[in-house]
Amino acid sequence: MTKQRQGLGRRGEELAASYLEKAGYRIVARNYRTRAAELDIIARRRDELVFVEVKSRNSTAFGSPLEAITAAKQRKIALAAQEYLVRERLSDQASRFDVVAVSFRGGKPEIDHLVNAFEL
Repeated sequence: MTKQRQGLGRRGEELAASYLEKAGYRIVARNYRTRAAELDIIARRRDELVFVEVKSRNSTAFGSPLEAITAAKQRKIALAAQEYLVRERLSDQASRFDVVAVSFRGGKPEIDHLVNAFEL
């Protein structure tokens, strides 16, 4: 991955975390790594644990950020979430998967938050 793409991803994650905090989410962890995948953001909202995948794009030439969350990617995220829940002894915890898409158009970020984007 190029430094430019890494920088875009970091900027998108920063904006997503800030957006979520302003919306009442409490960030529990960021860039949590498991054997299956990396969980971009883990947050709490009321009594729910929310696993958030963040996708950032400078253009839609290769599709929208939301289109980048393929079924295979969803499975990897779900496996990583299950590992997190077991590791932290939260197996009975209500949880969901959200996607935050950050698109930079003309240098200005646009944020789309898809709540409960996919199921386990």
